[in-house]
Amino acid sequence: MTDHYDALETRDPAEREAALFARLPEVLRKAMAAPAYANLLRGTDPASVTSREALAGLPVLRKSELPALHKAAPPFGGFVADTPGSFARLFTSPGPIFEPEGRQADPWRGARALFAAGFREGDVVLNTFSYHLTPGGFIFDASARALGCAVIPAGPGNTEQQFELIEAYRPVGYSGTPDFLKILLDAAATAGRDVSSIKRALVSGAAFPKSLQEEMKLRGVEAYQAFGTADLGLIAFETAAREGMMVNEDLILEIVKPGTGDPVAPGDVGEIVVTSLDPHHPWIRLALGDLTAALPGASRCGRTNMRIKGWMGRADQTTKVKGMFVRPEQIAEIGRRHPELGRLRLVVTRAGEADAMTLRAECASAADALQSEVAATLRAVTKLGGTVELVGPGSLPNDGKVIADER
Repeated sequence: MTDHYDALETRDPAEREAALFARLPEVLRKAMAAPAYANLLRGTDPASVTSREALAGLPVLRKSELPALHKAAPPFGGFVADTPGSFARLFTSPGPIFEPEGRQADPWRGARALFAAGFREGDVVLNTFSYHLTPGGFIFDASARALGCAVIPAGPGNTEQQFELIEAYRPVGYSGTPDFLKILLDAAATAGRDVSSIKRALVSGAAFPKSLQEEMKLRGVEAYQAFGTADLGLIAFETAAREGMMVNEDLILEIVKPGTGDPVAPGDVGEIVVTSLDPHHPWIRLALGDLTAALPGASRCGRTNMRIKGWMGRADQTTKVKGMFVRPEQIAEIGRRHPELGRLRLVVTRAGEADAMTLRAECASAADALQSEVAATLRAVTKLGGTVELVGPGSLPNDGKVIADER
């Protein structure tokens, strides 16, 4: 558990933090050469953004907004200063969202995730992520080749042909979804095909519960999870310690209260916001819509970066009440107007065949006057009436949920 991809992974955390924020001002300057970032970050002095506190003062860019932005100003919504021809490959994801691949080695930052999963130079890897228009296949292909592996660009499906490739090339590694790995192993067992060369896997793109992880291990495959997106590549990954996921190097990851850009308290569940340091295609505070929480302390694997619990659900909890949308940003606004409140949760139910909502709010000292004031704010912000229930500190679960639709 002391085998690491490079010395960056075992740096003193303060050294890493200083190095990241020393690079950030120049990345911000490059970003603001693009018209959309110039508008979003208007008034920002890049030289002043040298800490997490300063970064938290910049607006977030929500991934959910990208399809409309890309449609309005194709292909990249005005967030890339260079031309499409300056990149190596050009992809699309559902939305549509358009993503470019850089020309540098390991453009998706995945080699160290594969290394942590046990992949090594000279391994043959069966890559079953799709290579068709979306970046998934190329993310893991480029990452494996950067590590020095040979890649079988198999893509998903067609198990019969996959068996032929496996029996001929004897890959030791697999990359793809955990679901397709199970399909492959099950189909091989039924057909009497030999896929026993596959000993390790890096999986992503679907849930990988502990039960399936244990099943893979019993079948001779040591499988690890990675968390990534088509925009950023590999963001975090499991290590041999099996203690959450290690945040990748060269990224600044924040966890914020859903619907805001405000950092959560240590250990609280919130939305993942990522800033990348690629000056060719920077992302500045991209809010992914995914929930997680930071883990305290250092990993037993010896890597010293921030660790997260992994994917814990979606942050976009927008719901419709009496025909009107209620959004997490509105609940956050109520909290801003009443700083004496702690965690907030809007519970939506049905009462007498009609929608009803109750705002549960943590508060150290409940008072009727405060309850009435918060109820008035709830109506002012959401344009809907609802009841307010003041509860003691720590009463609401730490799961990042601010709107609970229980209808």
